[in-house]
Amino acid sequence: MDGKKGYDLEERTFIFAKNCRDLVKSLKSTISNIEDGKQLVRSSGSVGANYIEANEKLGEKDFLFRLRISRK
Repeated sequence: MDGKKGYDLEERTFIFAKNCRDLVKSLKSTISNIEDGKQLVRSSGSVGANYIEANEKLGEKDFLFRLRISRK
């Protein structure tokens, strides 16, 4: 963000997903870390994807529905 107070959720979710991937890369390669890491990478990316989908809404009801999915 460019120094001003903002709530750019698209950018924040992208950074969150990137940070999760960096964390997974830094973990020791054990079976549990690999499996949990896969789940973390998938779920961290889906937050931003669902938010972007919500912004491509077809109407107010669709927006709220998609936003609820993203929050879930």
